[in-house]
Amino acid sequence: MLRYLPFLLILALTIYAFIDCLNTPEEEVKHLPKVVWVIIILLFSIVGPVVWLAAGKKRSAVGGGRARRAQWVAPDDNPEFLKSLRDEQERKKDTGKDKD
Repeated sequence: MLRYLPFLLILALTIYAFIDCLNTPEEEVKHLPKVVWVIIILLFSIVGPVVWLAAGKKRSAVGGGRARRAQWVAPDDNPEFLKSLRDEQERKKDTGKDKD
């Protein structure tokens, strides 16, 4: 089993780099087009994924490149969600009064 470990590690690194490359938006890919990076990753099993992880993608120090996207807010802290709950309660009260 131990003799298969290097092969499995290389395979795991290649799969990770391949999926990371596919999920990366085109504007965050550096130096080469995304299609070329995919080919490099798949053709050069050790060097390709390492080069992709080192130089193929713009990476930010904090937030993993997701800082420009809206941050998730819990429902109890989201004012829009709380307003929708209040509106729904008011509609239920209004329909309940109409039935009386």
